[in-house]
Amino acid sequence: MVAKIIQLDQNSSVPKYRQIINSIFNAIENKNLLRGDKIPSINQICLEYGLSRDTVMMAFNELKAKGIIISQPGKGYYVKSTDFNQKEKVFLLFEEFNSFKEDLYNAFLKSINSKGVVDIFFHHFNYNVFKNLILESVGKYTSYVIMPATFDTTIHLIEKLPKERVYILDRLKEDLEAYPVIYQDFENDLFEAMEDGISLLQKYKKLILVNPGGKEPMQRETGFRRFCEKYKIVHSILKSVEGVEINKHEAFFVINDRHLVSLVNMAQDKNFTLGSDFGIVSFNDTILKQVVGGGITTISTDFKQMGSSLADMVLSKRKEKNRNPAALIKRSSL
Repeated sequence: MVAKIIQLDQNSSVPKYRQIINSIFNAIENKNLLRGDKIPSINQICLEYGLSRDTVMMAFNELKAKGIIISQPGKGYYVKSTDFNQKEKVFLLFEEFNSFKEDLYNAFLKSINSKGVVDIFFHHFNYNVFKNLILESVGKYTSYVIMPATFDTTIHLIEKLPKERVYILDRLKEDLEAYPVIYQDFENDLFEAMEDGISLLQKYKKLILVNPGGKEPMQRETGFRRFCEKYKIVHSILKSVEGVEINKHEAFFVINDRHLVSLVNMAQDKNFTLGSDFGIVSFNDTILKQVVGGGITTISTDFKQMGSSLADMVLSKRKEKNRNPAALIKRSSL
């Protein structure tokens, strides 16, 4: 019965677990398996083809996630549905939720449309939460979108998920280079945006980057220094604006929105006119930044495009490494 249902080509480049899934689909399509029929057991398939239990279990877990098969404890696995047009079931793990991640999420949902359902989770930069959410998700979804954020060694967790179904979001990670990813290039995004605004920046005597560190990518500091050194501009890098005395003809690049509000207030207290006496550039564009202080110049990736590109990659099963575009959005604060 095993050979009749499960057909594997040992010389094929298609992963064995994927061949098992395709075999079940073919058997259903050819009426060799009907709804309610029992399928070959994990042990039978392992013995017949010399496969590990993990390989077969990976296939069975995906079939379960798609709703094609169901397990009955002590009895085995049975065909639950013969409908191949099952929706994608997506596990989406963000680090935190904010206004620009909301744009990403909404664009992702809009692009997925009726083709899938999405469960969203947040790890809040807590490694134990990150670990537990991933381990609890194994075998429950058809696709896994992971935002590792500041965690640099996560391969031992992520490799527990079906490799063909994992997508990395937002940052390139050395240990995850084998996985498809949509990412921001924080260093070059900042450097290129500053070059785009060089005619505005050169009127300032000093440029100051305020990078609190922690969850924020340090690559921005490299891009900032590269630009300032290339164009011989006086510059400095701070962790906070607390206790800082601002001066005319300085331009601040701020990542934290609390620092942004503090600088706007400080400029108002000194009667500095934004965009002439004093400059501000913020990161990650939001609706409020279009109006605060008469309009705040931002350097931002296109989060809506990131969401729609991610959905397209998940639905098409493409395995790519795509840099999401970023731009300098010029407003009156510069």
